[in-house]
Amino acid sequence: MKKVSVFILMIMLTLPSMAQEKTATNAAVVATQAGVASVNSLIKNSNPQTKFPHGLQFGVGVSPTSGLNGFIGYNNKKFNSFWAKRFGVRFDFASYSPIKNRLNTKINESIGEEGIKIEDNLNIEDISLDAKHYGLLVDFYPFGDTWFLGGWRLSGGYVKGKLDLDAKIHGKNVGGDIEFELNGVKYKYTGGEMRGTVDSDWKYKGPYAGLGFDLGIFRGFKIFMDAGVVFADKPAQIGLDVPLTDLVDADGNSVAGNETLINLFNANKEAELRKAQDEMDKYPYYPLVKLGFMYRF
Repeated sequence: MKKVSVFILMIMLTLPSMAQEKTATNAAVVATQAGVASVNSLIKNSNPQTKFPHGLQFGVGVSPTSGLNGFIGYNNKKFNSFWAKRFGVRFDFASYSPIKNRLNTKINESIGEEGIKIEDNLNIEDISLDAKHYGLLVDFYPFGDTWFLGGWRLSGGYVKGKLDLDAKIHGKNVGGDIEFELNGVKYKYTGGEMRGTVDSDWKYKGPYAGLGFDLGIFRGFKIFMDAGVVFADKPAQIGLDVPLTDLVDADGNSVAGNETLINLFNANKEAELRKAQDEMDKYPYYPLVKLGFMYRF
């Protein structure tokens, strides 16, 4: 009888423990099934067009103020979010270096052998242009993925670059002296020929604001256009260098070797450059216009 009592006591202690283990096991199975169902639902409802590389974009084109242009960025119009589909980002860059020689040849061919006339017997020739820029841009598409209108965008960002323009001044005595004027004072070269240089250097950086569009052609290929300005931190700087050999003032006095006349000539040259610089200072905005082709995944 005592053994039976012990056996009954063991059963009473064991059964609740087994019941608890079974309940916990059932709960774990139910939780696992719910998790699998949730994952399956997520996979079923996910949009593969919102995943990378969808939205990755790159483009190549030309810019008259910066040369060959390119960019790489991201903008995905398939996002469900109102704002996510409207914003994009680009790293933009351009340079004249790959086409510099050919471009400068075309420029000088267009102005002809005589160059650009600035005074009688005095011309600007052998023009050399070099430019580049790079910047980070944020694009806002106000119309989202609306057909046609969805390609229009407003852009802002930060751009840094430079524009170097160099040219030669060439004077040749043809039926008269080579005459010119600086700060209202007349000078001339009595020799048969003179050569000098003029340059304009513009190293700029600052915020950019512009607008543009992406016009679809087929599949992911598009035509892109951008037009805007960089609010430059400073305008272009102008320089002038001309020889003193055979240079005389209005009274026929030779400037070379005469310290007083040399100082006066340099002062007149600086005054003339300041006038030109004052005009340049009115335009501290560097224009950027770009046109080309792009592809968006």
